[in-house]
Parts: sequence; C-alpha cells; structure tokens
Amino acid sequence: MTSELDLYPADTSAEATLRFIKTARPVDLASWLSRLSVDAAAEHLVEIGPKRRAQAFARLPSDHQASLGAMLPDHVLARIVADMNADDRVDFFNQLTPGAQERLSRHLRPEVRAAIHRLSSYPEECAGAIMTSDYAVLSAGMTAAEAIAALRAQAPGAETIYRSYIVDADHRLTGSVRLHALILAADDTPVEDLVEAAPVSVTPETDQEDVGKMIARYDLLAIPVVGTDGRLMGIVTHDDAVDVMQAEATEDFQKMSHVLPFKQTMRDAGIGILYSKRILWLTLLVFGNLFSGAGIAYFEDVILAYVSLVFFLPLLIDSSGNAGSQSATLMVRALATGDVELKDWSHMILRELAVAAALGATMALVVFPLGAWRGGADVALTIGLTMFVVVLIGSLVGMSLPFLLSCLRLDPATASGPLVTTISDATGVLIYFSIATAVLSL
Repeated sequence: MTSELDLYPADTSAEATLRFIKTARPVDLASWLSRLSVDAAAEHLVEIGPKRRAQAFARLPSDHQASLGAMLPDHVLARIVADMNADDRVDFFNQLTPGAQERLSRHLRPEVRAAIHRLSSYPEECAGAIMTSDYAVLSAGMTAAEAIAALRAQAPGAETIYRSYIVDADHRLTGSVRLHALILAADDTPVEDLVEAAPVSVTPETDQEDVGKMIARYDLLAIPVVGTDGRLMGIVTHDDAVDVMQAEATEDFQKMSHVLPFKQTMRDAGIGILYSKRILWLTLLVFGNLFSGAGIAYFEDVILAYVSLVFFLPLLIDSSGNAGSQSATLMVRALATGDVELKDWSHMILRELAVAAALGATMALVVFPLGAWRGGADVALTIGLTMFVVVLIGSLVGMSLPFLLSCLRLDPATASGPLVTTISDATGVLIYFSIATAVLSL
C-alpha cells in the first residue's frame, strides 16, 4: 500500500526534485510544498507550470497561502490568482488584509477583479461564497452540433461541462442539458428537445451545508445558483460541496469533544490555538463536576456504612455517561444528515426508552454477580437497580439534549461527549446513593 510520503521525492537532488515537480499531481505538489519552508516553497512554486501551479496553490492550507502570498512578487501572485478557479480565487482574496487586497487588485485584469469583488461580497457560510462563475451556458435555439461547438469554446474556462445551463436573452435559467445527451443526439437535433426543465437550484443566501445536502440528495455534479429574478449567477460544484461537508463534519467532531472550532489542521495548529480552543470547556466542566462531588459529600453516612459501595461508583457513573454519549452521538449525526427532524422527537423518545430499558436490564444482569461477591444480596440489588436506572436516564438525556439545543437554535453537536457525561455523572451519583439508602434501609 502506498503511503502519502511515498509520493514525495526520496532523492533530494535538484534533478529528482524537478522531475517530481513536472510529474506530480497538484494535490501532491500542495502537500509537498506545505512541508517546506516558506522560502523553499516560493522558490519551487515558480518552477511549476501556470495551470498546475494555480491548482497546487489553491490546495494549500490558508495560512500557507498567506505566507507564500506575502513572499511572492505582486505580478507573480496576480498571475497565480488569475489562473485559479473563481471560487478558490475568492477564498484566497478574502483572507488577505485590505492593503494586500488593494495591491493584488492593481495587477489583475478588470474582468477578474470584478468577478472577485462580486463573489467576495457574499457572507461566509452561504452558497454565494462558494459558487463559481466559471460555468457553461447554451441557448435553447441551438442545434446539438452548435451546442457542442459552443462547449468546445467555453470548456477551457469552465469548471465542468458535463451539464450545461440553458438561459434566455436576460440570462434567466430555463433548464439544463447533459453533455451525454448532446453527444448522442443527431447534429441537427434542437437543444430544446434535449433540455431538462426546472433544474434543482439554490439562491446565493442558501446555507452551504444545505447546498451540500441537496447535491448529495439529487446526485448532482453541480447545482446552479439563481437570484430572486431567476437570473443564473453561478454554480456550486460537487467538489466544493464535499469540502464544505468535510469542514462541517470536522467542526461537529470538535464541538462533540467540547473544543471550540478552529480552521487549521492539527499538524499546523500552534500551541496557543490548541490551548485557547480547549481550555474554556474544560474549565466549565470542572464546575459541572462539582455537583458530583456535592452528591458524594451529601451521602457520606451511607458511604461510611457500606464502604463497598465506593467500589462500584466509577463503574456505574461511567456506564451512564457511555450510554448517554452513544445516544447523543447517534442523534447529533441523524439531525445533521436530515434523517431525523424535530417533529420526530416523540417517536424517537419512545423507541429510545425501549432500547435503553433493554440495555440497562442487560447491564444490570452483568453487574449483579459482582455486587453479590463484594457486598452480599442487598448490595447486589442496589447495584443492579442503579445500573438499570442510570443507563435508562443517561440514554434519554443523551437523546433529548440534541433536540433541546436544536429547538433553541443552538448547535446540537455541543450535546455530545463531555456535556452528557458531566450531567450523567451528577445524576448517577444521586441515583446510586438514593437507591442505596432505600434498599439498605439507611
């Protein structure tokens, strides 16, 4: 199996490096350049052909792009930016300082500069921020042969020609046509006979995550972006949608671990970034865990009377937290993918109640012999009942929190992991010693 490092030149000679630069794919070039010093990366970047250089630069992490952009002469950087895809070009432009944006703009062609300013005007997290203006359009009045000739002319600057968009004289979107259909049709076939009317589309304000879901739902290579007047403004391609979905999934994983989201990769994130993104929730959860300590202090007499109860405390509260984390993770993912909606709560809570009861009963049977071995029948009964109840409560809390946060317009991903565990720990302690007090008649 080939590892990522196998793609880089093992021989560091100038000849081997030049051979790698000429033959490597843009994504591999970007990964290799990101591991070099800024000076070395800038030196090698100018040795790459214009098109592959722009593709490699677009795939660099944003902080590497910024560092390289500051090193390169303005006219060289402007050529790279001009050769980039429209959406990648805007992403890079938006991360520059106002002064750097002004210097770069002076070296760009007017049409490129206008396209950048138009696309960069849209707020982040919406379709307008990731759409590209590099798309192919046709007229319904063409024949198949004329359409193929038009596509041949537009192809060098278009991100995709597998589906072209039909617009009227006012550039309003009226339909789309597949390249496959054009190739199979007779030369004199009217394009209007091949048009698929009413294509799925989004507006510039549509949330990026919703765009990705629509592309996946309808199995599209690209989705058109239309304004309120019906005019075609751009397209969002599937690769950009995948990037968005991957970034959203990464952010959800970070939130599920109670880490504030950050855009750097783990390899590139500095100590300060990692510290600042993790310390807040860790500190808050410390105070949350004080409730567990307060519960233990309240039942000191029970603990002193039956010291063997302490042996089972970590086992019981961890089981509650684990069950809750399972439920929360499953529900957060289901809400994120659209498999479950807020209206499904009543159905889901009843089903989770049945599943949690079965899980709790099974785990109670597992720990019952341990309780009998450590403290006799009464302790075994206490442990078994507690295990059943805490798994039941933990599962219901883990499933319900994502719904509650969604109702409050908050991200349900924050319900998973440590937050559920902290709540389950505090309630588990109270449940455990309350049951012990009742069963052991203390």
